[in-house]
Parts: sequence; structure tokens; C-alpha cells
Amino acid sequence: MKNSERVSLAPAYVLHHHDWRETSRVLEIFSRDYGRLGLVARGARRARSPWRTVLQPFRLLLLSWVGGGELATLTGAEAAGGTQPLSGAALMSAYYMNELLLRLLPRHDAQAELFDHYAEALRRLSPASSAVLRIFEKQLLLALGYGLTLDKDVASGEPVQADAVYRYEIERGPVRVVSTAGAGMHISGAALEALAHEDFSQAEQLQQARNVLRAALDRLLGERPLRTRRVMQAVVRGARTGTHHE
Repeated sequence: MKNSERVSLAPAYVLHHHDWRETSRVLEIFSRDYGRLGLVARGARRARSPWRTVLQPFRLLLLSWVGGGELATLTGAEAAGGTQPLSGAALMSAYYMNELLLRLLPRHDAQAELFDHYAEALRRLSPASSAVLRIFEKQLLLALGYGLTLDKDVASGEPVQADAVYRYEIERGPVRVVSTAGAGMHISGAALEALAHEDFSQAEQLQQARNVLRAALDRLLGERPLRTRRVMQAVVRGARTGTHHE
């Protein structure tokens, strides 16, 4: 994006924001046509700023800005829809998706299809959102150029069989095995088909798909763990032990 470029009313979501100087904020946004980028919202923290209640995560916005490089300057913002009513586990799932985008999506890389998948995932989030997250993870990997092979045995070239068992090798794909007794990450052919068709009917298939997707994402994330994962794990541990976490 050129330094002098002006953008008007671009569909976008706020992924993250932090205070900047005395009255402003720096926004990390995900826009449909310009990808992920940073914006300075000057005066956004002032009591009379019309942006104070508009620039919220998980809300479709129409944003205008000028400039380019690492930080452009926000010149306009208006809501394109109501605030997504998220709470509890659904809210944590939404923050998890945002953190994945912040960590993995390069700046200024337009991903219109992924943007639409993100918007759809937000609409479908609920306290039981595991399937929604798995589909989003799959689409994110595909957008980044690391799409999973789900339809064939990479060793033999044969189509995946629902009643077969596979060892999933993240850098290659599924390899058929006789049983799950050996080393490696195993997944059923039925779970591979469920992930390919984005239609999960059994909890076991969903869990197997989760294991494969997590391994694929961890390869890209490196050694620094996601903050949202740590929070969710702490909440689960607290629920099991009856401990209250602030």
C-alpha cells in the first residue's frame, strides 16, 4: 500500500488495540480487501470521540484511512452491524481466532475468502463452538498455503477410506496403518472425511481433527504458546477443581 493511499469505507474487524500516547489508540485490523494492518486512531480515547464505542472487536466495521507502511491513520469509522453478543466460552473462542490471525497472517496480504470465513465463524460461535473453530483453523491453514491433505493416502495415492486408520504426518498427509498401536498421530478415515466436508457428527471425529489441526498450527506458531490457549486451559482446570480464577 502506498504512503499516499486513501481508503474509504473498507469492511474490517478490529483484532486488537492498545493505548497510544495520551488520547489515541493503535488498532490491529483485519480488512477484507487490504488484509491485516495497523491504524492509529487519533483522539479515540477522548470522552467525546465518536469512535470510543464504535471501535470494538467482533463487530463488522467500515473503516477509512490514509497512508501506509507499518501504521496508517484512521480517518473514519462506522458500524456496519450490531455488536456480536459473545460471552464465556464463545468469547474466548473469538479471542482465540483473533490471536491466530495476529500471529500468523502477514501484514498487507489481502485474504477476502478468509475474511468471509472469519465473519461466518463469529456468527456461528456458541458455548459449544469446537466444530466452528476446527473449520476456521482449516481455512486459515489453507489461506496461509499450508492446507491439509485430507482426501488421499499420500503413500499409496489411494482415496481415503472411512473405515481405515491413518497416521497423519503434518508435512505430508495421511498414511494408512493397520492399527493405532504404533507411534504417531492417528486419525480415522471418517474423521478425515468429516474435516474435508466440514461436517462433524461424532465427538471422536471432532477430537481427532482437533489434534491434527493443532499440530499443523503449532508448526507455524513455533515455541511461543498462544495466550488464549493458556487462559482456556486455566479455566478448564479451575472448573475441574472448583477453583475460581479472576
